Amino acid sequence: MNNLAKTYSRIIPFLTISLAVLTSCQTTENNSIPRTADGNPDFGGIWQTIGSAHYNIEPHAADFPPLAMLGAAGAIPGGLGVIEGETIPYTPAAREKQQANKKDWLTLDPVAKCFMPGIPRANYMPFPFQIVQSSEHIVMAYEFASASRLVYLNRPDFEAPVFSWMGHGRGHFEGDSLVIDVADQVPDTWFDHAGNHHTDALRVTERYTHLGPNVLMYEATLTDPNVYTRPWTIRLPLYRRLDTNMQLLEFKCVEFAEEMMYGHLSKDAETP
Repeated sequence: MNNLAKTYSRIIPFLTISLAVLTSCQTTENNSIPRTADGNPDFGGIWQTIGSAHYNIEPHAADFPPLAMLGAAGAIPGGLGVIEGETIPYTPAAREKQQANKKDWLTLDPVAKCFMPGIPRANYMPFPFQIVQSSEHIVMAYEFASASRLVYLNRPDFEAPVFSWMGHGRGHFEGDSLVIDVADQVPDTWFDHAGNHHTDALRVTERYTHLGPNVLMYEATLTDPNVYTRPWTIRLPLYRRLDTNMQLLEFKCVEFAEEMMYGHLSKDAETP
């Protein structure tokens, strides 16, 4: 047996063992994924992200609070961002609009006015949300503003009758990932407090994948030729809330926004 043959004779058993170990690990990982009765991955539960993406999905330094009286308690924490490639590929005009939004975000941000946050922002707000899954639909209920959305798993050709704040979602499974195509969102929602925006041409392709029984990897690819030069993707983990008796609580924020939006109309307001 020549030297090359001897080398192969040593390597092949090693590769066989390595492949067996990798296969075993993959099987273990797949077996740890909760599943529904029909064999699909089960995404049911209450989930929440950790981080500062709700302030700005792009990399950003810590910053002063929007109101000086809030002090450090209201300061904005820094963040590394959640975007592949770090920055949104805006057109020059769209970037200018984002910067203008950011300068006056406290009064312009739709979330500050208690409007529904839209997709993908609803999934990385600092509030939990719950997924309820059946063979035909997935319901996602959000604590913020009692927002919710219905994802159709059995109607791939169903078109939305109107535009809406949370968009129109149609889902399907690709292996162990849940993929949701979201369209027909009103152009009013932002992606964060930093004024990152879109138009009504936005299409979002969401992907939810189990990294284990209590962690999901969330990805969303966004396309809008009106304001972006190419599609772009965000990626962040979602964690299952394991608190005892965990449940969504009420956060009906309309009453918190009334003074900001309509205080100038009250009888006690100063007459100009």
